[in-house]
Amino acid sequence: MQSPANSSLFSSLPLNKALVDNLATMDYNEMTPIQAQSLPAILANKDVIAQGKTGSGKTAAFALGLLNKLDVKKFRVQSLVLCPTRELADQVAKEIRKIARSIHNIKVLTLCGGTPMGPQIGSLEHGAHIIVGTPGRIEDHLKKGRLNLDNLTTLVLDEADRMLEMGFVDALDLIFSLCPKQRQTLLFSATFPTEIQPLTERFMQDPVTVKVASTHQESTINQHFYQVNDNSERLFAVRLLLQQFQRESTVIFCNTKLECQEVADQLNNFGFSALALHGDLEQKDRDQTLVRFANKSAAILVATDVAARGLDVDALDAVINYHIAHDPEIHVHRIGRTGRAGATGVALSLISSKEAHKVIRLEEYLGQDINVEDLPDEIVLNHDIVKPSMVTLQIDGGKKQKLRPGDILGALTAGKNISGDQVGKIQMFPIRAYVAVHHKVANIALNKIMDGKMKGRNFRVRKLS
Repeated sequence: MQSPANSSLFSSLPLNKALVDNLATMDYNEMTPIQAQSLPAILANKDVIAQGKTGSGKTAAFALGLLNKLDVKKFRVQSLVLCPTRELADQVAKEIRKIARSIHNIKVLTLCGGTPMGPQIGSLEHGAHIIVGTPGRIEDHLKKGRLNLDNLTTLVLDEADRMLEMGFVDALDLIFSLCPKQRQTLLFSATFPTEIQPLTERFMQDPVTVKVASTHQESTINQHFYQVNDNSERLFAVRLLLQQFQRESTVIFCNTKLECQEVADQLNNFGFSALALHGDLEQKDRDQTLVRFANKSAAILVATDVAARGLDVDALDAVINYHIAHDPEIHVHRIGRTGRAGATGVALSLISSKEAHKVIRLEEYLGQDINVEDLPDEIVLNHDIVKPSMVTLQIDGGKKQKLRPGDILGALTAGKNISGDQVGKIQMFPIRAYVAVHHKVANIALNKIMDGKMKGRNFRVRKLS
């Protein structure tokens, strides 16, 4: 009998031993709260509704559930994971592949909008065990008969709240209608708006509900609230806060796409290194924006809530709420992106008298009074603006050209001009690659790639700015 003291260990669960052994190599030994609460029901093949903030470990929870019952010899689609954005889908597929390393010959396929249809059609013809994708693109493949869900055993909705917010209701209805009725349905969501309830009632059978507290410890995230009189003061307030706190990576949340772009443009005019991330960007521009911010070659990301889903940044120093979020749960979800893994983050929120009702709701939700502070003195504008330590190089070659991260690292560090610690993240895409290098060696790195060879050939390269 398992002792209560060890009940939070993955080894205490009825999991395939190969999965548990692989988790240990990833330093996944003890379960997070959402994993501990949801996995027993998931492994018992029950439908589960789980609510938890970003970074709570939900991906590993549903990944272990679907992998534990996967029949790798049966080369049919057995699991479908739906995500609101391509970025999140890519992130989820990557995590599933890591957890599945001990299972030989498993195939995980991503099907997302914003990418060419042709290669996806070819991949589908070769088959897959697990599909991770966005509802719109999955709907397209289903309508054309390219994707068959007759053998599906597990359906996962990841970030269900955002899928509804983005208008995927019709696509979800079609997908549900083409799934076998005898299946397991897992719904994971950071927030739980009323619109989700009809979905769970129609398509889930006696679901087990799990909710992990979304509040944050004061020791992890320091929250500050500042009064502004009107919208015209907000941008000036943001400048003051950026200069006062001097953080390397900051996300500013705006409620609209238009405001998001305007704030980023204005900050750049004042000399900051800011990028905008919202739904009106082309996929290539979204990819570049996320890459540049994640690899520290841009200090500020101005984003809408929907666009920021799938944002994969190791150490986010600060979050600024340009406006208070409409929903207290969204506020907590936003600020939860900082102060992770034991680090201390800071959350700065601007509020006006017109938002008094939002502040009252937030106080009730957090169970604490919100104290409004004075903005920093204008003297902070004399401080130097934080400049990114890294520069991103875009190489016009990627996975299709058989280019690997090791090829790029080797080309840059050959000789004595650039050391390994001056090379940051290397991210590979089908026909492009992005590498972060320290700004002091950016021009040397550019010339090394331009004048040298990788895989026996030359590649075009440019600095992103």
